[in-house]
Amino acid sequence: MAIPVTLVLSAALCWLYLQLARRRRWLDQPNERSSHRRPTPHGGGVPLLLAFVAGLALTAPWSGAYLLLLVIALLLMLVGVIDDLWHLSVRLRMLLYLGCCLLLCWFLLPATGAAPGWQSLLLVIPVLAMLWFLNLYNFMDGIDGIAAMQCILACGSAALLAWASGSPGSAAYALFCLLLAAAHIGFLMWNWPPARLFMGDAGSIPTGFLLAGLVLLGAVQGYLNPACWLILLAVFITDASYTLLWRLFTGQAVTQPHRLHAYQRLSRHWQSHLSVDFVLLAINAVWLFPLAWAVQSMPDYALIMVILAYLPLVLGMAKMRHFA
Repeated sequence: MAIPVTLVLSAALCWLYLQLARRRRWLDQPNERSSHRRPTPHGGGVPLLLAFVAGLALTAPWSGAYLLLLVIALLLMLVGVIDDLWHLSVRLRMLLYLGCCLLLCWFLLPATGAAPGWQSLLLVIPVLAMLWFLNLYNFMDGIDGIAAMQCILACGSAALLAWASGSPGSAAYALFCLLLAAAHIGFLMWNWPPARLFMGDAGSIPTGFLLAGLVLLGAVQGYLNPACWLILLAVFITDASYTLLWRLFTGQAVTQPHRLHAYQRLSRHWQSHLSVDFVLLAINAVWLFPLAWAVQSMPDYALIMVILAYLPLVLGMAKMRHFA
């Protein structure tokens, strides 16, 4: 019952927050870089995450790793609220994000017995990967519905794959994923195109962190092959990474906001956010989920499956560079 309760509670809390945000004028004003045309309340990540907390409370107790994930996500939510309202400096936000990623990796990653230099390197790589992912998730929250839908698709698929594996502890891992997906479904009712409520940094940054944390936790505990997550999140990873590298190599100011992601170009080309969301759904259902399932069934071929997942996406990104 915790999953439908979380969904309903998320939808209800988002509605209540929406009324408050409208009265207080907590609005995201459109500008030349925006994909929306009217002032829209932001900060919907707060009720979303509160519903997620309630769902977890209904299914307690949870182990230390899950609790740490939750506590850090709530801290990032608070940072997002402050940033949405008062605009923290990029340097301060990056330091806070880096500290959160470092704390989780230090807690989850086991000691390897390697030399100190190698041990530090083994810690730095996942920390930087997590830092990049939570930032890219924020970058990809640029049109109605897309960030919530990506979380729902990835978590729902990961839950099914982890549960099907039957490994010890995978049921709790799958439940955590499903509760996170349910909270985003409730929010999506208000973020569905045309959106009445935006997630904001208070939602996109914690969501990116939770997904990255689930990748790490699943890999360390053996619940889910990390290649599965790489495949399930391939659209977001490809778009954000390709766009950053392309802007870097063409001499653009990569720290400046822009509307050059493939999903933004596609939404302008089609004059529709909903069409892009359905493309994301189709890619996951027809291409990415079957490949992730194949990784679980044939782990020796994981690298091949990852290449198969990303190759057509990269080619698609290159083609969409010519869209206005």
